[in-house]
Amino acid sequence: MTQGGVSSYKQSSKTVNKKKLANFRKYWDLYLIMVPGILFFIVFKYIPMWGVIIAFKDYSAFAGFAASEWVGWEHFIRMFQDNKFHEVFSNTLLISLYKLVWGFPGPIIFALMLNEVRRMFYKRSIQTLAYLPHFLSWVIVGGILVQVLSPSTGVVNEFIQFLGFDSIYFLGDSEWFRTVIVASDVWKTIGWGAIIYLAALAGIDPQLYEAAKIDGANKWRQLWHITIPTLLPTICILFILNLGNVLDVGFEQIYILLNPLVYDVGDVIETYVYREGITQAQFSYTTAVGLFKSAIALVLVIIVNKIIKKLGQPGIW
Repeated sequence: MTQGGVSSYKQSSKTVNKKKLANFRKYWDLYLIMVPGILFFIVFKYIPMWGVIIAFKDYSAFAGFAASEWVGWEHFIRMFQDNKFHEVFSNTLLISLYKLVWGFPGPIIFALMLNEVRRMFYKRSIQTLAYLPHFLSWVIVGGILVQVLSPSTGVVNEFIQFLGFDSIYFLGDSEWFRTVIVASDVWKTIGWGAIIYLAALAGIDPQLYEAAKIDGANKWRQLWHITIPTLLPTICILFILNLGNVLDVGFEQIYILLNPLVYDVGDVIETYVYREGITQAQFSYTTAVGLFKSAIALVLVIIVNKIIKKLGQPGIW
């Protein structure tokens, strides 16, 4: 690079720095609002990462992180050799996939249907009813499910018996337990998950629909050629983010509804880690399990993000 080029580069960089400083001074209050969020992630997300080291050690609470004996990959080898972990991992993967298949499109479909309601009274009433389950804890929802699905006094089984069929023990039957888990999760989250899509739908230019009507496009044509393409970037980003939690099936929900009768299909990584880590004090082993789960989620996010960007859609980075 010539001397003139170097000087022009330095001058342009100084100009950029001055603009950044002026921007910071102008919007200092907005940057100040970011501080609590940044501190939250540093204190509760990044600093605790130091604890991951115990996955490679035989951790002792008396010796501490640094002084505990280093064992390398021993806990990971034990994890892959444990038949119980294989069962737990397969249960977690199946329930996560079921939730992704049924739970991810649910808010999209609900938002599209709600967007077509023209009377504001009905639209707001439906929105309120759909949002309400999100604000109920799984303890409350679990209690409701136990009562409603009871094989002796539950409303659902009374209706089944009225139709002439035998009652079903939904929460104690391996064939029905996963269905209850997925259906209750969709019911609880579908309204709240639709908020982002409703916001994206509100941002579509109405002139696009007016032009489509002039060209003779019906509702289905407008949906496929205007609404869906406009929502697609939002759908892609949320899909990538959901894959980051693909093995997080929800500890509270599973723990409240799980019982020994359905351990073979309902025991997941979160409940397994709780039993082995908290009740059995296997801290190093369960940290290794958690690290393995996080590594899978990270790999999935990276791969899917690259695929989506190659398809011409925006990724998360």
